[in-house]
Amino acid sequence: MTDARRNYPGRPRAFNLGLLLVLAWGLWTDLPAAPFSENSLTTVAASRLPVRLPPLSVQASLDAYARNATSGGPGKDGIPAIDQPRFISADQADKFLDPNDVVFGVVASKAAKAYPQRILVWHEIVNDQFDGENISVTYCPLTGTAIGFKRGGTTLGVSGNLINNNVVMYDRASDSLWPQILATAVTGAHKGESLQEFRVIWTLWKHWKKKYPNTSVLSTDTGYARNYRRDPYGSYNPLRGYYTEKQPPLFPLMHTDTRLNPKDVVIGARDKAGAIAFRKSALREKKVIHGSIAGTHYTAFYEPDLDTAYVYKNPERKSFTYRQGRIENGGGQWQAEQVPLEKINAFDAMWFAWAAFYPKTAFYD
Repeated sequence: MTDARRNYPGRPRAFNLGLLLVLAWGLWTDLPAAPFSENSLTTVAASRLPVRLPPLSVQASLDAYARNATSGGPGKDGIPAIDQPRFISADQADKFLDPNDVVFGVVASKAAKAYPQRILVWHEIVNDQFDGENISVTYCPLTGTAIGFKRGGTTLGVSGNLINNNVVMYDRASDSLWPQILATAVTGAHKGESLQEFRVIWTLWKHWKKKYPNTSVLSTDTGYARNYRRDPYGSYNPLRGYYTEKQPPLFPLMHTDTRLNPKDVVIGARDKAGAIAFRKSALREKKVIHGSIAGTHYTAFYEPDLDTAYVYKNPERKSFTYRQGRIENGGGQWQAEQVPLEKINAFDAMWFAWAAFYPKTAFYD
């Protein structure tokens, strides 16, 4: 018998403005949203999911996050994660990817993988293996965030709920619920614990292929019937629909901050000390920006090859300059991703979502 999820439409087939889109989600879903519950449905030891110590900083109570959960329309697994990903070569990927298409890149031990946005917009999670480790590459189209997590012996799925418009994941070992941006469980056996992350780079296909010509690319052969040439929210190439500055967030927010347009993109980073954000357009211009959280100094470096940035803890307030694509300090010279400081995981995010989760965030531009 055919798995009903394989033909489930998931999010709407075409972007429609405001309330019409929300109503369409409700009409097209045939599964209820997963309820938030303190009762864990643990079937596998929760310890199989690796967590980080100490946990990440949060700026509201976990119960407050749970109370602010909203159904996104499709129910639990209504947006199906890809659990058996298949990959193709870069040359094969050129047949369906345009040079300016967004991809999410992962690199380790000289190997590289690219996960096209046009595929992940329909699935939001890919449970994969890379560099000898079980991982999940996750993407939330409503908040413009792509983050990687180590998953140990379990897998991650889409719960059907949103918090601050951000996808709420669940792990299939304990059924704990994890807002993607927060990376911290708000219910279940892992409540209060944070996932171990790794860097996912938001970039364009032409940039990624140039830097990593031997990259593997997630195939459209996912086992699900989707039109991977259409984005149900709009388009990044060219920019239109929900992704433009004209369109507001679709669901309620726990906090708003008017220092930027809600859809402005920041490079955000957080650790046990708190959260910090750098406006991406300012990093493109200035190349190096310094900031601090509660007296601890951080520095962000722009990386031009992939149009991204890296954030480091810089407690000694070392001074750096940018010259011809390299970071310099005294006699040393490095690429932005190789500066000899403590790197903090960072990722692109729409400003409204970052500020909603981190109302006390430090911000620099």
